[in-house]
Amino acid sequence: MSSLLHRLTAPATVPIRRWVLGAFPRGQSGIDYDHPLGDPGWFGPDSVTWRVHAEFPGMLAGGLCALMLQTLHPLALAGVYDHSNFRDDLVGRLRRTTAFVACTSYGPTGEVEALVAKVKRIHARVRGQTPDGQAYSADDPALLTWVHVTEAYGFLQGYRRYCRDVPAEMADRYYDEYRRVAEALGATGVPASEADVAAYFAQQRTMLRFDTRSREVLEVLSSIRLPVPMAGLSRELFLGAGAALLPEWATTMLERTPLQRTQARASARLLQGMSPLFRRALQDGVAARACARVGVPAGTLAHW
Repeated sequence: MSSLLHRLTAPATVPIRRWVLGAFPRGQSGIDYDHPLGDPGWFGPDSVTWRVHAEFPGMLAGGLCALMLQTLHPLALAGVYDHSNFRDDLVGRLRRTTAFVACTSYGPTGEVEALVAKVKRIHARVRGQTPDGQAYSADDPALLTWVHVTEAYGFLQGYRRYCRDVPAEMADRYYDEYRRVAEALGATGVPASEADVAAYFAQQRTMLRFDTRSREVLEVLSSIRLPVPMAGLSRELFLGAGAALLPEWATTMLERTPLQRTQARASARLLQGMSPLFRRALQDGVAARACARVGVPAGTLAHW
């Protein structure tokens, strides 16, 4: 039956695999996910984090949702706007973020600790002032918390929408587990449950705004060209699927038009239908390698 399924799905899974590996090539981070044997890293095979982060469609759409949310915080946005080359190398920035999430999720302990220390050193050099004179720094605990919460929210909602239902207790466990990364970077007061995240967003909304910088970053994002076939269609699919994950208040703040909302719903339906094909095309990723490192079948992550 497995051989028959492989033959039936190969015409779809082969180009999907080529697309993903073209957009996010493997082996460039230098992280050894295979050793030392038995090392579970920061989370391990019993964690909700390993399950949620194993699904590519949910992670990419969720990450794009997080980027959209992050454009609404003027201090968090300032560090990216003033200190990164997002205008010329947004693909590279997405790849570096993907590599960080992959390592902290699935890497062995030594690799995770070394990468977190490296990122903290980088953050310490990123500081400045917004056009209206507000000081910011990338190692500000409050800003680290904002970036983390938007990402965790996006990843969880992406998994729910495009991969599998998440019981309420598992959602709470996910937020509680994954905050370890944010706290290691210096974040404080990190929400540890879905209720905490909802309350946190409600609290933050008075600080958020959609301004010219927000529009510029979103414009760059909307024109990104991944080095893959049908780059425009791929971009529209995942950007729409990411936008479909936004909370209603953020959709309103971002001034999403009725047409954009309709397109987002269509993208969400399409990605949901394609999700099993992505899973079949990408059975040998870092999640599977981490499972092999600790001696459990990769299929373990398909069950709560």
